[in-house]
Amino acid sequence: MRFDSFNGNDLLMMLVGSANLLAENRSEIDSLNVFPVPDGDTGTNMHSTFLAGVREARERKGSPAGDIASAMARGSLLGARGNSGVILSQILHGFARVLESKDRVYTADVAAAFSEGSQAAWRAVMNPVEGTMLTVCRRISDSFQEAVKRGYDLIKATLHAYRQAQQALAETPEMLPVLKEAGVVDAGGKGLVVILEGILHALKMAAARKELELFDLAASQQKEFMARAGDVSPALEYTYCTEMVVRGKSLPLDRMRRELSPYGDCLLVVGNDEAAKVHIHSNHPGLVLECCLKYGALIGVQVNNMEEQHKDFVQAAVPEKPLGVVSVGLGEGIMRIMESLGADVVVPGGQTMNPSTEAILEAITRVRAGKILVLPNNGNVVMAAEQAASMAPGQVRVVKTANIPQGLAALLAYNPYGDPDQVADKMARAAGAVRCGDITRAVRDTTIKRCKIKAGEYIAVIDDRIVAAGPDLYPVVRLLVDALAEDGAEILTLYYGAGLSGDEAGSVARRLAEDGVGLEIETHYGGQPHYQFIVSAE
Repeated sequence: MRFDSFNGNDLLMMLVGSANLLAENRSEIDSLNVFPVPDGDTGTNMHSTFLAGVREARERKGSPAGDIASAMARGSLLGARGNSGVILSQILHGFARVLESKDRVYTADVAAAFSEGSQAAWRAVMNPVEGTMLTVCRRISDSFQEAVKRGYDLIKATLHAYRQAQQALAETPEMLPVLKEAGVVDAGGKGLVVILEGILHALKMAAARKELELFDLAASQQKEFMARAGDVSPALEYTYCTEMVVRGKSLPLDRMRRELSPYGDCLLVVGNDEAAKVHIHSNHPGLVLECCLKYGALIGVQVNNMEEQHKDFVQAAVPEKPLGVVSVGLGEGIMRIMESLGADVVVPGGQTMNPSTEAILEAITRVRAGKILVLPNNGNVVMAAEQAASMAPGQVRVVKTANIPQGLAALLAYNPYGDPDQVADKMARAAGAVRCGDITRAVRDTTIKRCKIKAGEYIAVIDDRIVAAGPDLYPVVRLLVDALAEDGAEILTLYYGAGLSGDEAGSVARRLAEDGVGLEIETHYGGQPHYQFIVSAE
């Protein structure tokens, strides 16, 4: 039996079917989100936008198809969220323009509507990119045109378009390198495929004259997906996602686009001469608001920090595991090394900058694990760490590492899936096998054991005991290494910081090797303040 047309109630049921399927899939779509900003909200934004349109359309239940489409477009425009949501609203607006004044809709009408929707979406984006939802939408449009030429009915035409949309989605990583690098397809394109799948399902229900109810899944009912964005988290050029609706008279959309374009990227200004949706990524949201105020009243203003959104998304995507670690560290390089060794959260702090109990407690609460270990990595931080552990919910244990190298050695022995007590004991033993020393400068003249030290001279310290001092760096480092190597050490690691360059650190390491210290020498950027070298011997 052919199904060649639908009325307003059928269209409403199709929209409900798509909204329901978007609700089920929004977390998965969020997890694909790496372009243009990896903030993990494409599925949520598309669902919120679509749902706002459906709610508006339901107020017109029983109306002709053209009226339902217009209400859907109007609601989606006002409810549009994010880049993907605004683009989706434009697809729906183009769709509605073709269906305007139509009581029943035929396959050729649907083809024309998708064509207009695709063109509207491409026009709305200032710098359109292939490999995005724009590409998938164009493929859907082309597929419906093919279906009309082949004489397909609505269900067969929609099935054909759905299969072509899936193929286009699978091809997006070949068009957009950031997707291929992350190993994902385009999130917005996936959203369109889900919408089309929902329409297809509802079409079949309409053909069978069955009803379909709207539902909106709560976040707790959705599947949880790990982020698939890998390590794709580029520095954002613009921090704030700024959105609003401008209501006015004779709104000059083109002029608004020209005036807003210098303030950021991902600019969208869409709507009509009475209501315009504005979306832009900018570092100056205040200037954006002032510019829009010239043209009318602002409604539904939202300003979101995308860097924080991305951090929250990454944190939320980390799966719960049996054992997590909080580590204290100071210096960009050292903190990065700790993270690479498995620390869930690194608390900035250490010598000369001890973190508070509150800072450690806050870090503990961010770790999604059954049990948590804390590495204080400084003798002066142990008490604060133990106090935070006693105040934290759940089971928290402090491994009493006394310095940065001990903390790094402990992390090398960390196994998030091992028995927590056994892992903690193993980490403590690994930390105990490391000897550590520091190179810094004297802040004032002093005399230690009849040895006079002048302010600004280099000093070598082991366990709070000065073992060498002098005006030149290398001789002091050599004396420190000799002291650390007394107990049969095999590996020497130098973490350089305090403004020391990589070339200077490499020169010290080469001289140690040339002097025949008899140790395997490694050099790493630590970036720690005040200490030219943190040195460990194992």
